[in-house]
Amino acid sequence: MNFVSIRIITGDVARLVGFYERATGVRAAWATEDFAELSTPAATLAIASTRTVPLFAPGSARPAENHSVITEFLVDDVDRVHRDLADSEYVTEFVAEPTTMPWGNRSLLFRDPDGNLVNFFTPVTEAAIKKFAR
Repeated sequence: MNFVSIRIITGDVARLVGFYERATGVRAAWATEDFAELSTPAATLAIASTRTVPLFAPGSARPAENHSVITEFLVDDVDRVHRDLADSEYVTEFVAEPTTMPWGNRSLLFRDPDGNLVNFFTPVTEAAIKKFAR
């Protein structure tokens, strides 16, 4: 088994794709106006319209109702990313400013335009750096 992607269902694909392109620096590949993917070497973030939900199972997913999943991105310098995002119109809610966690990552927690939690982190301790060495 290989974890490949996570998909976010949204009522506004263009807005959410624009946000993630700006936040990550990754350009999206658009399949249709209802589906785009931002691919990294490790995984893909898929963003799909509510119009795609009935293709799987009608009513099975609803946008902007996530209260349990945090989408995480490894970044080179979380403090720099925080400064960049603070100067943008894309992030309106920082949940936690950059903080060094007990497990060795410096993390920035914020909400995307649909209210989903996003964590950008940089390993800062020797153990965390070793864990995420590429």
